Amino acid sequence: MDLAAAQQVLKTTFGYDEFRPGQKAVIEQVLAGQNTLAVMPTGGGKSLCYQIPALLFEGLTVVVSPLISLMKDQVDALNDNGIAATFINSSMDYREINLRLQELRAGDYTLLYIAPERLDSPQFIQSLGNLPIRLLAIDEAHCISQWGHDFRPSYLALSTAIEQLPTQPQVLALTATATEQVAQDICQRLKISPDKEVNTGFARDNLDLSVVKDQDTDRYILDYLSANANEAGIIYASTRKEVTRLVALLKRHHVQATMYHAGLDDDVRRQNQEDFLYDRVQVMVATNAFGMGIDKSNVRFVIHAQVPGTLEAYYQEAGRAGRDGLPSQAILIYRAKDIQIQHFFIDESEMDDEHKHRSYHKLQLMTQYANTQGCLQQFILNYFGEDSEPCGRCSNCRDDRTAQDITTATQKVLSCVVRLHSRFGKGVVAQVLCGANNQRVRELNLSELPTYGIMAGQRQKSVTELIDFLTATGYLQTMGGQYPTLAVTQAGVAVLKGESQVMRKTAQTVEKSVPVNDALFEQLRTLRHGLAETQHVPPFVIFSDKTLHSMCDLLPENDDAFLNVKGVGASKLEKYGETFMATIRAYVHQPATAN
Repeated sequence: MDLAAAQQVLKTTFGYDEFRPGQKAVIEQVLAGQNTLAVMPTGGGKSLCYQIPALLFEGLTVVVSPLISLMKDQVDALNDNGIAATFINSSMDYREINLRLQELRAGDYTLLYIAPERLDSPQFIQSLGNLPIRLLAIDEAHCISQWGHDFRPSYLALSTAIEQLPTQPQVLALTATATEQVAQDICQRLKISPDKEVNTGFARDNLDLSVVKDQDTDRYILDYLSANANEAGIIYASTRKEVTRLVALLKRHHVQATMYHAGLDDDVRRQNQEDFLYDRVQVMVATNAFGMGIDKSNVRFVIHAQVPGTLEAYYQEAGRAGRDGLPSQAILIYRAKDIQIQHFFIDESEMDDEHKHRSYHKLQLMTQYANTQGCLQQFILNYFGEDSEPCGRCSNCRDDRTAQDITTATQKVLSCVVRLHSRFGKGVVAQVLCGANNQRVRELNLSELPTYGIMAGQRQKSVTELIDFLTATGYLQTMGGQYPTLAVTQAGVAVLKGESQVMRKTAQTVEKSVPVNDALFEQLRTLRHGLAETQHVPPFVIFSDKTLHSMCDLLPENDDAFLNVKGVGASKLEKYGETFMATIRAYVHQPATAN
């Protein structure tokens, strides 16, 4: 089976002329019968890597997906595209499941979506054994690794389940966030040869990263939403209490918002999620319980109102913006006190000491990310083991302010760390520098140090932020886990010796805008929304924003022209072509004075 057949399916079924980066390599390996790991960024087109082979293979493709909502969205999208797909999950009763299994045995479906928890049941694995399974696709595969940020014990049953299936299906594992260690773990557990990993890199060219510091969070969010009133977005907070407070704030200011967290009733949570997916509300405010596998393609912004616990979690959640490839924004609002919330979560968790130590270290990296003045994209890519040039798009790269020389202040901080023999953390260092007179300083006789009070004219908070900056930029490093201490690096030693300077930029207000849509796009979006409500599917299932923009560019008025629109295949043309072209014709041929 060659790539020409896959290319034909890509065009006629899904409406695209070319594969995205990595898709061709993954599909080629899958068609050759090889177990494969695909590491591709959110929005990189992972789904097509198993959907296209599924349409070419004899037999069934089973997709393991962690969320019921994702299954429904993907099955709706496939069915709307004329592809026979279904799911089995906990929303169905015993009778429905048996009926679905009968249909699968009869060959009525090409793809089956299941939750990993189903594989905990020997009876269900036995039922799967009666199906002609050719390919097992495992979405969010990082969940199988205990080194990952979202480990799920139910994923561990996968390797056992695969061995028990009579057809011995080949495996395709897919994830958007995997460090080198996590990727190795996935390959080992799923018997994937390391040379069969396809990693397209973690860069998102359409995603603008920003960090906002020292601002009124509520005011910033309200201003941002006012400037982007017609765009869908997600706001993440760390606690249920903060989610509830933010939703109340937004509603008081007439923003259409809803909430999602684990404490809500299942039916309320499901309805709120549907309202967001169906574009009935603009903003979803949520804890990290929301989002994995959410397939809504037209999320234009993700704002973290509080700092998440790991860089992996942050980048995965941020990556829910701009899945359709259009320009989008990911904004982290950083306040030092929010770090303490994550610290508390780790303290109170049931993790063993090794995992806690690792979690504290990952939290320190989040602080460094928020305080770096280098490229934000580059910082994240380096974390995932990828070298890159500055992105040119993030808030740091676009920052054209002149830097201030802070070498003298830096030398004071570094000297204090040396005088404290690298035995204390940033809190004590800041207290000594500012000349604090608290019990601990007195008990340890820290006021006797030559560096005591040499920055007494500054607020302790400002000195702490300077320490965070020096850590992020590599002049200091943290040592240890729960209560990390500070040590001077080689770069810091050079500053102490007067061999190099340190420059820093002052705080800034981040720009808050995404591209403005034209009149035709808004008309097409309204038409799409009406069709979606009638069919009871999310609007992006019908067409993505990117496809609507393509229509605005090409202005198709006949079938051949409509098929040239990105994301339009034969099935979409038959179902929606004339309806959308009627709106386009009316727009194109309206009197000039009305334009």
